[in-house]
Amino acid sequence: MNKTLKTVLIVIAVILVITVPIIGSYNTMVSLDQKVKRAESNIDTQLQRRSDLIPNLVSTVKGYAAQEKEIFTDIANARAKLGGAQTVSEKANADSELSSALSRLLVVVERYPDLKSSANFKDLTVALEGTENRINISRQDYNKMVDTYNTTIRKFPNSIIAGIFRFESKDYYKAAEGAKDVPKVDFTK
Repeated sequence: MNKTLKTVLIVIAVILVITVPIIGSYNTMVSLDQKVKRAESNIDTQLQRRSDLIPNLVSTVKGYAAQEKEIFTDIANARAKLGGAQTVSEKANADSELSSALSRLLVVVERYPDLKSSANFKDLTVALEGTENRINISRQDYNKMVDTYNTTIRKFPNSIIAGIFRFESKDYYKAAEGAKDVPKVDFTK
């Protein structure tokens, strides 16, 4: 009886020594996965905030610059593309396209001094600037969480556990190709 009890206790101890680290690693990966999802959701929230501000900004500018229809169309198309984006990569590309269109809109504003002095326009541009800063911070936070998550699931022995439980690496939020290019604005049209 005493020998059987010792054997059972040894088997239980071995099982605990093996399972406790596995459970700890699994729970860490689940927590990091949730943090990545929350960080991505924060980006989405800020992009939606910007998207909600844009119609007011465009409406204000339209009153002064009705002939700039191409830019208004580009902004509407970019907002629609951002609204339909599903993956981080699609969101980054649509975000870049919308940022480019907004940059061109703000360059056009320079041609209308009365618009720049409008209180409504000033309020909207301040709100938009604050939102752009929030978007940038949200992107940075997301990429930090993705880095932590991806590093965790690639380290040994976590990589084995990640493979078993199908924890996949996450994509970083990257600027779209051409995002570094300065938008071209042609006032001759």
